[in-house]
Amino acid sequence: MSFAKFPPRLEALDLTSTTAFSASLTLLLIICPAVYLTSRWLGSSRSSSPSLTIMADVRVSKILVHPIKSCRGISVQSSRYTREGLESDRKWCIIEADDKKVITAREFPKMVLITPNIEDVDPASPHSGVLRVSFPDESDCQPFSVPLSPNQATLASWQRLEKILMWHVPFDAYICEALPGSPSPSPSEVLSSYFGRPVHLVYKGAQLRPVDPTPTHPKLEATAVFQDCYPLMVLSQESTARVEEELRGHVGKQGIDERWSTETLVIERFRPNVVFEGAGPFAEDAWEEIRIGSLPDAPVISLVSKCTRCLLPNVSPETGVMDKAVPYKTLIKFRRVDPTAPMKACLGTNGCPQGEGLIRVGDCVAARTRL
Repeated sequence: MSFAKFPPRLEALDLTSTTAFSASLTLLLIICPAVYLTSRWLGSSRSSSPSLTIMADVRVSKILVHPIKSCRGISVQSSRYTREGLESDRKWCIIEADDKKVITAREFPKMVLITPNIEDVDPASPHSGVLRVSFPDESDCQPFSVPLSPNQATLASWQRLEKILMWHVPFDAYICEALPGSPSPSPSEVLSSYFGRPVHLVYKGAQLRPVDPTPTHPKLEATAVFQDCYPLMVLSQESTARVEEELRGHVGKQGIDERWSTETLVIERFRPNVVFEGAGPFAEDAWEEIRIGSLPDAPVISLVSKCTRCLLPNVSPETGVMDKAVPYKTLIKFRRVDPTAPMKACLGTNGCPQGEGLIRVGDCVAARTRL
């Protein structure tokens, strides 16, 4: 029998006819094994959700943790995550001492040169490890160390602020003190010297910070710490390369300097948490859900919105200088792709994990595409 031509539909056959019955039986014998084998093949390439497809060629290429909001990120080989994001990501921020408002590199670009490092990680230790914070040599600021995960006794000894402000949403935080028993100077004193005005390093308190629902997730129930909007941001390597390619075509126009003819647009400018490669430019725009790592059992990460972009990526992570045009003017030309925010440029997508898990560099990715 030729597979190019199928027999008539079963309901059109007269089953009282021996010939018709034979034809029907033949059709069933051909189709049923084919359906079974097809379902087995799909099952081997998909997660427990039948519409979440494992993409063997798409892998995690970089993981970035940003312990202190707007300060330098740390590239790690693996990271645990919870519903509030990667472990230790944006658990700290810097606030004005007088009005308790959160400061970002949009207002103070040199923040990106403050370098946090996670050291002496030991779950059995009183604070699970140390967050050591250092500064550019020319600043003459001394490094200091604070507990990585302060225990309740330590938090009780720190000053608690009932209301700090980020995007006009008040929540609690603790003013960090130096690691007990260490010779580290006061974090507030060092940072105030660096900023040239009174500021504090604070650690997120227990009060939950709900995130806003999105047009695609109007009933979204998730919380975050000091991330701008959502717990995770994912971005593909190829998306950044495509922005750089577009940028090259606008050199010499609208204030885009000639140096961008050769200079690399590093992905760290966009401050993602999880970077992928192998999916192609802007593939993440179409993803609705992903799983990473121990497939098919890894928790679902819901991609709840495109990441709208401000001027922060214009700040060079190497120099702390804000470019007057790049990449914002390039993005605004061709990445206004969110119909709910038509005047804003987008790059990457915001994610909300639905459970706790572990991500490693090299992990493959399963994704469900929006219909």
